[in-house]
Amino acid sequence: MAKVKSKFQKSKNSKKQPAKEAPTLSLQERLAQKRQATKARKEFMDLLSKSLSGGLFLGFLLFLVGGIKAALPAVLGILVMSFSYKYPRQALIGFIIYVPFGGTITYYIGNSPILQLAKDSFYVPAAIALWQICRTQKLPFIVPQAIKIPLYFVLASSLLTLVFINGGQQLNPPPVGLLQTPVKEIPIGLGILGLKVFLGYVPLITCAYYLIRNKKDFLLLTRLQIVLIIICCGLGFLQYLLLVVGICEGTRNLEGAALFKATLEARCYFGGALVYSPSQGIIRLPGTFVAPWQWAWFLISSTFFAFATGFSDPSVLWRLTSLGSLALIFVNAVISGQRIALALVPTCFVMLLLLTGQIANLKRFIPIGVGLVMILGIAVVTNPVVVQERLDSFLVRWNASPPQDFIIQQFEENWKNVDTPLGSGLGRATNSARALGETKLVETYYPKVLYEVGIFGVLGFFALANVLTFTAFKTYRSIKNRNFRSYGASMWVFILFISYNTYYYPLDVDPVAVYYWFFAGVLFKLPVLDKQEKEDADPEKANKKKRLQIKF
Repeated sequence: MAKVKSKFQKSKNSKKQPAKEAPTLSLQERLAQKRQATKARKEFMDLLSKSLSGGLFLGFLLFLVGGIKAALPAVLGILVMSFSYKYPRQALIGFIIYVPFGGTITYYIGNSPILQLAKDSFYVPAAIALWQICRTQKLPFIVPQAIKIPLYFVLASSLLTLVFINGGQQLNPPPVGLLQTPVKEIPIGLGILGLKVFLGYVPLITCAYYLIRNKKDFLLLTRLQIVLIIICCGLGFLQYLLLVVGICEGTRNLEGAALFKATLEARCYFGGALVYSPSQGIIRLPGTFVAPWQWAWFLISSTFFAFATGFSDPSVLWRLTSLGSLALIFVNAVISGQRIALALVPTCFVMLLLLTGQIANLKRFIPIGVGLVMILGIAVVTNPVVVQERLDSFLVRWNASPPQDFIIQQFEENWKNVDTPLGSGLGRATNSARALGETKLVETYYPKVLYEVGIFGVLGFFALANVLTFTAFKTYRSIKNRNFRSYGASMWVFILFISYNTYYYPLDVDPVAVYYWFFAGVLFKLPVLDKQEKEDADPEKANKKKRLQIKF
């Protein structure tokens, strides 16, 4: 009895032991920290004064030419780019936050084509700074190394197209008739912008890889994404309510073809162009994005992130929060009027359950599944007419133009019409580059790539997608930690789905053009975090070598 009592007493006393206090810093260490903080504050103020002076000077010149709508973006651009180069970590976080709100911010500041590139003022300087840091610290900039050969091949092929096809079009424009007006275009500028859209976000793999230093950074990023999903979906739902109650008119009072066409004049506080004609049963909401179909692909891609955090986050609170974000995604997929979102959001959810094996994880699947079914059941019961309209619209569209027939037709058409084996020119099928030259609308991704960079370019990019997908699969399978492995599986399915999807062109525009590469980098960092977890759990057996830490 005494023996049992002594063990109990020992256990009780051990619980009462205070946590280890942080070591007290010496006077020299405190002074060093103070000097470092003073230096950082001085550098910040110096950069602020210089960038603000330069921005105001440029803004004044542009104000004289184009007014406040030209001056304000210039001032903000100089400030953002300066600070993004100096503080790349914070810039990348700001970039991820800006992406889903870019459409809303663009139309609040002023509708200008240059504002469509505003997010790159965060990304490009940060990527340049990171490249310089990697050179200084002798770290690889291309991560993972497996993608190096196909990446170099597709980049070389694209540069050949830029030089010989776009360059040829610039130096030798096509002849025009006697009474015809020559088309005003800049083929080289078109090609540069087309190359930026095509391969410009590949370095995001590296940016994400080095951005995450430890588990804390990883959880901060994944939870931030859930918060962004909740905010955007909340604003999307509010946009729908404002249209339903009549605070926003939408397109309901227009006539003829205008009832079916998305227009900026119908914009409702958030995002850009929309259609809302309840008399015709037509609704296409943009959410917080420029165009309705971008909103649809945000909802589709967000399904993967909400699912991943819902099954892998160590906190029960954040798993439940992810469940709520997933329910909001489903609701917005119905009310947005986007047929592709209505079809793919539940399809991707089922695909994730099967390919990640979470359907067998009953302990976590049942609460999430039951909660989701209850929320969606309530939404369906309270809005049966809306749900039926969306289903009818989807079925009519599918019967009128089956996706598989549409994709085959696009391949055949662009195979016949491409000008050379190097393509018809970078940017020639890129919608966002239309301000710089004549472009063709190609509504499927790989036929679009075929038209722009030819057979060599499309084969090179397909090889890059294959290697990236296979490497992602091997990476997630190598992870031992259950939570990291679960998140990695979800990201692999996302990469798999986008790599081989050719319906429309989500890899060309926000947000998938960003999320595809960025979260591939997150996945490739997970084995490093897994190793760190093992070392922290058993420090005696930990490798004595210093961990790889990039200072930026």
